[in-house]
Amino acid sequence: MDYEIKGGNFPIVLCKLNKGEVMKNESGSMAVMTSGIEMSTSTGGGILKGLGRALAGDSIFLNFYTANEDNQEIGFSSSFAGEILTFDLTGGKDIIAQKSAFLASEEGVNVEMFFRKNLGAGIFGGEGFILQKFSGEGTVFLEIDGGIIEYDLEEGEKLIIDQGHLAAMEDTVDFDIQRVKGVKNIVFGGEGLFLGTLTGPGKVYLQTMPLSGFVKSIMPLLPND
Repeated sequence: MDYEIKGGNFPIVLCKLNKGEVMKNESGSMAVMTSGIEMSTSTGGGILKGLGRALAGDSIFLNFYTANEDNQEIGFSSSFAGEILTFDLTGGKDIIAQKSAFLASEEGVNVEMFFRKNLGAGIFGGEGFILQKFSGEGTVFLEIDGGIIEYDLEEGEKLIIDQGHLAAMEDTVDFDIQRVKGVKNIVFGGEGLFLGTLTGPGKVYLQTMPLSGFVKSIMPLLPND
C-alpha cells in the first residue's frame, strides 16, 4: 500500500491499493474510492470488540475496503482542521492516542480501547478515562486537531501539558496528572485544577488546537436562541 497526504489544513490521505489489499476505517471518513474497490461492514472481531471501540469514542462497526483489481485508490478525509499522523506499527511498538483519533488503517492493525493505568489520571485527566491503543502490523492514520508538536523524551524526562493537547504517544511513555500548586494559580490561572505529566522514554505528539478547546472558544459567539 502506497499513500499520499494532501489538502493542507483540511487533509485527506489517498491510498493506492493493489488486488487483495484491504483498508479499514470508522464510518464517515471515506471520501472517495475507485470502482475496483468493494466495501463490507462488520464489528471487526465481534460485538465486544465493537463496543470497546464505541467506549473509546469510535463507532461499533468498521468498514473494510478490498481492492479487486490493481491500481485502485481510496481517500479518507479528516473531520476537523488539522493534520493526519502516520505510524508504521511493524516492529511491535504500540501507539496510544486520544479517543476518536482513528481515521483508517491497513487490515493488520488492531484498534482497541486503552485504560489509563492511574485511576486519578482517568478521573481528573480532562479528556476521559479511555484512550485508544493501536497495535499489530501495518500502517495506521490518525486525525489530529490543529498542528503537531513532537517531543522525544529520554528515560525519566518529564513534560507537563494541558491534557487536551495530548494527541498520541508511544506506549513506553507514562501519563499521570498533578494538581496545580497555589490557590491563586488555581483560581486565576485559567489552567484548571490539574495538569498532565508525561514521563519518558518515548515520543509524544501534542496537538495545538483540541476540538474541545475550539468549541469552548466559539460558544460565547453563538446565539442563545
